[in-house]
Amino acid sequence: MCGIVAYNGTKNALPVIIKGLKRLEYRGYDSAGLVLQSGEDELKIYKKKGKVAELEKLIQEDSLVGSMGIGHTRWATHGKPNDVNAHPHISGNRRLSLVHNGIIENYASLKLALEKLGHQFESDTDTEVLIHLIEEIQGRDNLSLIEAVRIALAKVVGAYAIVVMDLEEPDVLVAARKSSPLVIGIGENEFIVASDSTPIIEYTKKVVYLKDDQLAVITKSNLQLISMENQKMPLSIQEIEMELDRIEKGGYDYFMMKEIHEQPVTVRDSMLGRVNAREGWARLGGLNDHINRLINANRITLVGCGTSWHSALIGEYLIEKLARIPVEVEYASEFRYRNPVINEGDIVMAISQSGETADTMAALKSAKDMGAFTYGIVNVVGSSIARLADAGSYIHAGPEIGVASTKAFTGQVSILTILALQLAHRKGTISESRFRELLLAFEQIPSKIQTVLDTVGEKIKYIAKELKDANNALYLGRGKSFPVALEGALKLKEISYIHAEGYPAAEMKHGPIALIDENMPIILIATNQDAYEKIVSNVQEVKARGGVVIAIVAEGEKTITEIADYAIHIPETESIFSPLLSVIPLQLLSYYIAVLRGCDVDQPRNLAKSVTVE
Repeated sequence: MCGIVAYNGTKNALPVIIKGLKRLEYRGYDSAGLVLQSGEDELKIYKKKGKVAELEKLIQEDSLVGSMGIGHTRWATHGKPNDVNAHPHISGNRRLSLVHNGIIENYASLKLALEKLGHQFESDTDTEVLIHLIEEIQGRDNLSLIEAVRIALAKVVGAYAIVVMDLEEPDVLVAARKSSPLVIGIGENEFIVASDSTPIIEYTKKVVYLKDDQLAVITKSNLQLISMENQKMPLSIQEIEMELDRIEKGGYDYFMMKEIHEQPVTVRDSMLGRVNAREGWARLGGLNDHINRLINANRITLVGCGTSWHSALIGEYLIEKLARIPVEVEYASEFRYRNPVINEGDIVMAISQSGETADTMAALKSAKDMGAFTYGIVNVVGSSIARLADAGSYIHAGPEIGVASTKAFTGQVSILTILALQLAHRKGTISESRFRELLLAFEQIPSKIQTVLDTVGEKIKYIAKELKDANNALYLGRGKSFPVALEGALKLKEISYIHAEGYPAAEMKHGPIALIDENMPIILIATNQDAYEKIVSNVQEVKARGGVVIAIVAEGEKTITEIADYAIHIPETESIFSPLLSVIPLQLLSYYIAVLRGCDVDQPRNLAKSVTVE
């Protein structure tokens, strides 16, 4: 959510910032802007509603050269998306400029106090209040930029990642973070600051991940970290693991399609060093030292948002079925507000692709405060949740650029599957022979995902043409297929803007059946080996009311195939692993429908990849 790129070095900053903003477009935004320190007696600021391409058109009118600057893509929180509310924001004396991700919760009271001191505001944003606060503190006590920023942030309540520059300190950038990510790339006589590493890897792999309540003073030749208490902090330089080609489209029209097709590799990567059917073991490194806590837990609570919540629902099914440990799944956004009952020694697992999801991070902090043992399942190395949790596992899916999550979902489900298998084996709730059978079947999942991708594409393209003009869709599934139905419905509405709902198939007759007619497509995930006859009955109930049925069934299935309007066959596997296969056709169906409707698949309206505000 929102994107920051800043540069201080020996190159012309403009092309670095523009390219970096384009790298961050996947995060979701509605306006863009930048400011350059060009050696003149004023800051060159350009802001534009819309895409980065619109900002480029605006800049082309001028010849801009400067070796330091900051850029931003904004996802609106305070004030409508327009040129005025776009970042960067400038101080009243036109000396300071700032970009900001996050929300300043006490901006209203700060704004009122500043207005009484004579400050006038041009925008509706909380960010402009912050730059005026820094200006007021700096001018009142004649402070350096870093001192003014540090004192101002002590008065702020909320979340932020900021970069600030001062016309009168032309070689200095100041950056700071609290609950919103910020990474500093270290090159040869240059530094690049960004919301994540995607704008950085083209120039350097050496980075510093800024921690909460840390500030960075960045010149062309030096990087220094200080605390909010003005204490110098040591640099912890890390190396980015991703390669540049992982954030390129690689010949695909959209990142989403590339990421769908990466899943045989990413699911296999999630298993590497963690599953071995030949030797008969499954283990997560982050779990090994804490396994007794989990097998003796009275309860495990899984928290997540959106797609991560759906993977948690599958995790609930897997852990309870295999390890016989009670599991609850909570919306992270609701968790801390409903005063949950968490006892010391309870296990709370947070699931997040980015590792920066504000609601999930808040839930994790709340659980820690109540004495729970916390575990993180994230994709982004070095992310906030990865650092906050007591232990955890990475899903190793690589950067996911498409806003609608695909490979992160299957990666999360894979990690939860390994976790459930490890707990069950250690606890003895399944036999050794059954454990080995499951491991062998699990190791075959990546190749079976590849089979799905190789065989169902043309049929799904045809079905997409038939469904592209639908206004509503209903997704149904039983047991572990119900979360897959939820995930399929979410994908369709996220990228095609067709209203879709996921329901337990058995619940259809308790309300949704009223909606079914010849204009209502019903997507049924019917791979279940258990309750098969009940699922057949569900199909017949839909057909009796004129509904159009698209069924995801196992290879060789005949009964539902004959009844349904369209049947998509996927390879057979152990029932508990079927979500990893059945979700693939649903991802493709959403993709093809969205493309046919002319939607921006990778950057759907109003959505952000990493939701770093509540």
